[in-house]
Amino acid sequence: MSVLIGEAELKEQLLHTNEDYRRLAAEHQSYSDQLEKLSSRSHLSDEEKIQEVMLKKKKLLLKDQMYLMLQKHRKAIESGN
Repeated sequence: MSVLIGEAELKEQLLHTNEDYRRLAAEHQSYSDQLEKLSSRSHLSDEEKIQEVMLKKKKLLLKDQMYLMLQKHRKAIESGN
């Protein structure tokens, strides 16, 4: 019998038990904070626009890595490992 676990619960488990996931989540939050500061400005310089694009790409890469870890954790739980 397989028990379905919600994504939020899986994220919480990983935050408490997996140092790599915790590090990625902290880095992701840092990029979010930086993007929020940039978006609060009325005008961005060319350099800031480039920084914004780079932060978005880095944030997306981290999100993808976190998702893969989440899926791996889900499979491990569902298979009983």
